Amino acid sequence: MSDVQQRIDSLVKGHRVVLFMKGTAQFPQCGFSGRAIQILKACGVTDLQTVNVLEDDGIRQGIKDYANWPTIPQLYVGGEFIGGSDIMMEMYQAGELQQVLTAGQ
Repeated sequence: MSDVQQRIDSLVKGHRVVLFMKGTAQFPQCGFSGRAIQILKACGVTDLQTVNVLEDDGIRQGIKDYANWPTIPQLYVGGEFIGGSDIMMEMYQAGELQQVLTAGQ
């Protein structure tokens, strides 16, 4: 496992809810990242760890390889990859995301 993959792995496993995104929770830098933050806020997530991929090109590319998922944002809960903003929205609307987020609390 490369250094970048190890850093990503420790982030994903070291925090209950991690969102790899463009920008920050306070200032998202793309619409999809902004929507992901709004969904998580609507779910009442208070222990969110965000990672701004725009600050680190290694992580920006590495996270795509880590989950074998080509787009950002990417949500991880309890060390498991959940998906990007479209999947988050579908799960939220179906009530599934709320269950995933409360299961490990």
